[in-house]
Amino acid sequence: MELNQVLFDKEKVVELGEVKLKTEGVSLYYRNFQALRNISLEIPDRAITAIIGPSGCGKSSFLRLFNRMNDLIGGARVEGKVEFDDISIYEDAIDVVELRKKVGMVFQRPNPFPMSVFENIAFGPKRHGKKNRKEMEEIIERSLKQAALWDDVKDKLNQSALALSGGQQQRLCIARVLAVEPEVILMDEPCSALDPIATLKIEDLMRELSQDYTIIIVTHNMQQAARVSDISAFFMMEEDRAGILVEKGLTSEIFTNPKDKRTEDYITGRFG
Repeated sequence: MELNQVLFDKEKVVELGEVKLKTEGVSLYYRNFQALRNISLEIPDRAITAIIGPSGCGKSSFLRLFNRMNDLIGGARVEGKVEFDDISIYEDAIDVVELRKKVGMVFQRPNPFPMSVFENIAFGPKRHGKKNRKEMEEIIERSLKQAALWDDVKDKLNQSALALSGGQQQRLCIARVLAVEPEVILMDEPCSALDPIATLKIEDLMRELSQDYTIIIVTHNMQQAARVSDISAFFMMEEDRAGILVEKGLTSEIFTNPKDKRTEDYITGRFG
């Protein structure tokens, strides 16, 4: 595949906001294994940043830095600085529950809870102290509309979320994140388990949500990264399997005029 065959809208004008998230010289270890080495990257507000690269290069580990999900893995250790709105999020004083409210996450496979559509969306707000029924109904309608799912489920709110299609389940999971009013949405290969039609719906939704939210997506799909993202960051593994950041920049530049030969080789399918 040549560079000019990648699906990319070269006419798209990208206006980037202020820096929302930032890593400075970050290294991540799982006990004695170094998963990431010296990663410095700025993530702009209200834009989509795609993290691309071959399997095993630390993309998902990098994504999980921003809501401290790696903390749940025994022996995980972070060096360097990770900032959210200029606040270092690995300080002892940081409220991790509050952080994860502001930095929501959508996983690779849809993971609705085995309960009704209504209770899936209400789960987060209830945990954060929302109890008023009318307010809850407003949150649920707003979240489902934001996730482009309201028309599909407005008459099925009391039915099991597990009865929804795969694409609907993933949009439900996005609505569940939106219900707690985050500022950032992390997406770890959110379309990998979906068919092409459902994938395009999620991509359209991402573009719409990026008007109000900062989005970071991990994807192996180069066409998807080109279609939806404003910024791309290419990761690779070094010989000891530590992930490194090779190149970052506007997606238009990364996909049509990469500065590093390794980036071009990956995007054109010569390896990975």
